[in-house]
Amino acid sequence: MRSGLIAGRTPSTTQQADIEFGWEVAKRMGALDIGQSVCVKDGAILAVEAIEGTDASILRAGDLCKKGDFTVVKVAKPQQDMRFDVPTVGVRTLRTMLASGAKVLAVEGGRTILLDEEEFRKFAATHKISVVALSEQTTAKAAA
Repeated sequence: MRSGLIAGRTPSTTQQADIEFGWEVAKRMGALDIGQSVCVKDGAILAVEAIEGTDASILRAGDLCKKGDFTVVKVAKPQQDMRFDVPTVGVRTLRTMLASGAKVLAVEGGRTILLDEEEFRKFAATHKISVVALSEQTTAKAAA
């Protein structure tokens, strides 16, 4: 997946701050080999992916954040062997987000597989879910 806006509208300033915070936390959690995703709302971590997987962590975040409108950040672990367990998103991810109230998905461009791209983009647009793909350089510029 290339970097940039993949679907939906550009995230708001608050959502962008959650993306940047979530990126840093997800990279740190990945370095500890815990998981690839975190769910964030207003600078608070709602859920961290562990062995249960991304969808279960999104559902848990939705249970904790009844108002929804939270952000999901999914990255490759710093030591990720890209031959195995590559971060992957697809319509199923978006369906889980929709059911949980998540509004933004941020992934790592160039290190994430996007399944069924056309269907993914249509689903995101129809349900007003913003999807962005970032790189280390993008997040470093935003933090500066």
